[in-house]
Amino acid sequence: MLQRRAAITLAVLAVVIVLLYQLRDVLVPFVAGAALAYVLDPIADRLERLGIGRLAATFVILAVFVLLLVLALIIAVPLAARQIGALAATLPATISRIQAIIADHAGPLLERVGGAGTLQDLQSSVGRLVGAAGSWFVNLLGSLWSGSQAIVGILSLLVVTPVVAFYLLVDWDRMIATLDGWVPLRHRDTVRALARDIDAAMVSFIRGQSLVCVLLGTFYAAGLWLIGLNFGVLIGLIAGFLTFIPYVGSLTGFLLSMGVALVQFWPDWTWILATLGVFLVGQFLEGNVLQPKLVGDAVRLHPVWLMFALLAFGSLFGFLGLLLAVPLAAALGVIARFAVRRYLESALYRAEAPPLPAAPLPLAVTDRDARSRI
Repeated sequence: MLQRRAAITLAVLAVVIVLLYQLRDVLVPFVAGAALAYVLDPIADRLERLGIGRLAATFVILAVFVLLLVLALIIAVPLAARQIGALAATLPATISRIQAIIADHAGPLLERVGGAGTLQDLQSSVGRLVGAAGSWFVNLLGSLWSGSQAIVGILSLLVVTPVVAFYLLVDWDRMIATLDGWVPLRHRDTVRALARDIDAAMVSFIRGQSLVCVLLGTFYAAGLWLIGLNFGVLIGLIAGFLTFIPYVGSLTGFLLSMGVALVQFWPDWTWILATLGVFLVGQFLEGNVLQPKLVGDAVRLHPVWLMFALLAFGSLFGFLGLLLAVPLAAALGVIARFAVRRYLESALYRAEAPPLPAAPLPLAVTDRDARSRI
């Protein structure tokens, strides 16, 4: 019986995964709408407690959200597009300048250590590496763009997502109650406890990490702007936005800012070190202040596991995978910890090892036998 249930569960899970993969482009606005409804549901509940009806509360919340989103797009997108275009246009010159700085100052040392062709080999290797990284980044953006735009497009994403979020937010409590009623009675307490843990993990991570991204992006942008770094605000915002993926945001912002700082400020080491100091202070704040205070220990998602989930789901499902990676990683983490706890409490783990058979007693040796062996 247990094997039959396991087989049925695995079969249903396999069918769901195949459907998600086949319909990954169509599902993007629906998953985005569900995620938006999940994030905004506590606000709707709070407005309901103040005496506002669920329908009116949902309409007010989504209207304010859409208005803020449209204003942000109108203001930020043209500015960001111009800045990104200018940064991309200056990137080849920046790389060439860095290679020239390496050749001028590290060239003699490298040639003494490794021979006459070491510098040329290093420059060509750096060029190939940068070219490969650039092509990979462009291909990644292209795959995400084409994957999300091929069927629904950006316009449908912006139009369908608020509509889906509206209907789901209106009926959210009723849907949760219906799903809770489908759970078998003998497993209901366990499933509810798991659902509460998963909800706490996802809420803690999404809200906490979003605040970390906003605060770090603001800090990086303000710090680099005060230094006078070219494209400092753009680089800071990119670093803050990518902080949602552990280590990727800080590493990307650090490499971009240090490259621009070397080209802009060389040979004045003061401002180059100041640029380095901005990211060192930002890392200290993230690791010792922001993460413990805003995210805390409720999530308990290891950065390596989170990074793997984002890359794996993003590679398999495109933009849809990026939307599902964090909640699925949090849910799988909660389920894995629950399974380990149950295993440690089970008879399989606590069963004592059978006693070892007693060793046979040695035969008594008589004096006659001892004398015969001598």
